[in-house]
Amino acid sequence: MPKGSNTPVPATALRVEVGWRSGPGVPDTDASALLLTGGKVRSDDDFVFYNQPAHASGAVRHEGKRDAGGRVTDTLLVDLTRVEPGIETVILAASCDGGTFGQVPDLYIEVEDAGTGTVAARFDSAGATSETAFVLGEFYRRQGAWKFRAVGQGYSSGLEGLATDYGITVDEPRQAAPTAPPAAPPPAAPPVTAPPPAAPPVTAPPVTVPPPPAAPPAPAAPPAPPAPVRLTKVTLTKAAPSVSLTKQGGTSGTLHVNLNWQVRKQFSGWAGKLGRPVAMHSDLDLDLCALYELADGRKGVVQALGNAFGALHQPPYIHLDGDDRTGAVSTGENLTVNLDHKQQFRRILVFVTIYEGARSFADLHATVTLQPQFGAPIDFSLDECTVPSTVCALALITNTGGGELVVQREARYLVPERGVSPQRTVDYAYGWGMNWTPGRK
Repeated sequence: MPKGSNTPVPATALRVEVGWRSGPGVPDTDASALLLTGGKVRSDDDFVFYNQPAHASGAVRHEGKRDAGGRVTDTLLVDLTRVEPGIETVILAASCDGGTFGQVPDLYIEVEDAGTGTVAARFDSAGATSETAFVLGEFYRRQGAWKFRAVGQGYSSGLEGLATDYGITVDEPRQAAPTAPPAAPPPAAPPVTAPPPAAPPVTAPPVTVPPPPAAPPAPAAPPAPPAPVRLTKVTLTKAAPSVSLTKQGGTSGTLHVNLNWQVRKQFSGWAGKLGRPVAMHSDLDLDLCALYELADGRKGVVQALGNAFGALHQPPYIHLDGDDRTGAVSTGENLTVNLDHKQQFRRILVFVTIYEGARSFADLHATVTLQPQFGAPIDFSLDECTVPSTVCALALITNTGGGELVVQREARYLVPERGVSPQRTVDYAYGWGMNWTPGRK
């Protein structure tokens, strides 16, 4: 599509893919969406991006990145049937982290029917220079139907400038208050002259003073304004695979580990070569799990298998929130770690297994996000799977001994030997040394 043109799109679930070509010196790019009424958001909740990945209505969901052979994509799922009646426009944007769009080759936005895979629209954005954010396209209502417009409007103020233009309140980094100059010394006090002797006291009859009238009740305090949106994040890559939670300020409260995934209609890796059946959301069941080793030497696993969901306020201080058997819900699968007991941890290995629905991670796109209660979120995408793997080590959280917690991106696909479970396979790979027995949900 040329810039400024429009085309009808089906009012259904649409996969919006922002893509570009990776390479040395190419900065990271992130897709986002804003839901507008009268050209502005109604509140900060109408902004969907990496730190706020799902709209409350379920109409827009950020699904994360995928790197396949030098072509990187960041995906949004937009379900036009769930867009609230008051929303007139859904802005589709991209922002650049650590560079400009003049350094991002082959930038495009593509809209396809999420059910059939049919491409409904595509816009290739060219000619960028110093821009750090772009409105690439938009969905808008026209006479009861939805259309897509190729926009191509650039911003030099990044995601923050784009967001504030549409009414988002953005959290600004705190700055130290200026130091006041030292106060001048007070002037010397004048000499004190002793007063003359006091006259003898006069005795007066007691006076009864009535109590003051009761003060009216104080008015209720107005509700606190919502917290502004935080745009900071940490993305782990092969070149920079680890980050210190301690240095990020995320060493208390909770740490939420989230796994979200999507599956293409047909496998193209090992599964495609072997003619395996199609795996869709309805029949693919992934399990988010964690091996833990505590400071006192105790070891174990947190997983849905065997209902070993763990506990947050007693050992192991790790809890699996639930078992998402489809990957279709916006929350995905979640583990919560109680960082108030960080001194109790020696190491935690977060991994994912295929419980049923497929024999390999081939053509699976998954995003891992670690969100500390205090501190910037940490995210990364899984690489494309090229082996018949049913278990993937995601992240290793290690207590270095000096109270520092370090998160290491693993993204390591493992291939179990015949007759060996995925759990035992990841145990062997990381030397956990546990005894395993068969279990079921």
